[in-house]
Amino acid sequence: MGQTPAQKAAKAARGQQPKKRPGKAQREASLRAQAAKKAGGGKPAAKKTAAKKAVPLPRGSVRAAYPGTCPACFKDYAKGEVITKVTDGWGHPGCAPRKLSAAEREFARNKARIESGETFRS
Repeated sequence: MGQTPAQKAAKAARGQQPKKRPGKAQREASLRAQAAKKAGGGKPAAKKTAAKKAVPLPRGSVRAAYPGTCPACFKDYAKGEVITKVTDGWGHPGCAPRKLSAAEREFARNKARIESGETFRS
């Protein structure tokens, strides 16, 4: 709604300025900036690389929040390096014991029974 000149003068006296609508040149400049943003232009290359998606980590692995030492090989790892649960804590993924599949566990169990003298058919 419009204000009377007396209301505008009273606002100015209190320190409140009436809202000004941007001029045609300012509106056109903001529209150009929005169009460039939608098109992907106008951004520095550094910001584009920072916005890349991170590579997903293997299941059960995390990035180290601080530097530490692998309990399996006693070698250091840096902050941000990929680590996983090892027998005595967190360490290198290569130092973690490999998990056997169901078939490998069954094979190992059968081999142990044969070597101990048990037989499958009696």
